[in-house]
Amino acid sequence: MNTYQAKIGYARTSTVDQNLDAQIAALKAAGCGMVRTEQKSGATLDGRPELKTILDFIHPGETLVVTRIDRLARLMQDLQTIVARLKEKGAHLAATEQPVDTSTAAGKAFFDMLGVFAEFETNLRRERQAEGIKVAKRKGVYRGRPPKIDMAAIQTKLGAGLSPTEIAREMGISRGTVYKAKAEMLTSNEITEVPTA
Repeated sequence: MNTYQAKIGYARTSTVDQNLDAQIAALKAAGCGMVRTEQKSGATLDGRPELKTILDFIHPGETLVVTRIDRLARLMQDLQTIVARLKEKGAHLAATEQPVDTSTAAGKAFFDMLGVFAEFETNLRRERQAEGIKVAKRKGVYRGRPPKIDMAAIQTKLGAGLSPTEIAREMGISRGTVYKAKAEMLTSNEITEVPTA
């Protein structure tokens, strides 16, 4: 790890329920004079102001230090974007728990390999999740996310004579959703009506 220049630590967890203390302690032990923290998903670089601040203000010769590279990003493309930004500024990346130090050829090569495996792991997790959902749907136990829109409320408003445009505007939904509720209402009315002979 580059020991002669300033080190800036970056600690991240995906949610506010997770604790940053171990990462912060490891980064301070590695000689980081400043540690910036975030509790945001690593799935994207968007919406991570602390990381953006580091990348915007890091100086030549300084090193961004993380405990593991998955603290920076989950996708190889995002990791490469970060390293390219650091390289443009003459800065480096190092990890305390992995032999990653982009100021050396071996550290850069190991970083690339870790990034590939991190992305592979993410893709495997997505595949397993999709397979699990597929099996649950076949068994009839998968219901998906609960609906956020109250179709009964839409149907009540339709029954009261409000137009789809008025309902959409009032409820902050699309007219297509109102028409879907109307179609469901008409279908259920057809089913409940018993023909008389």
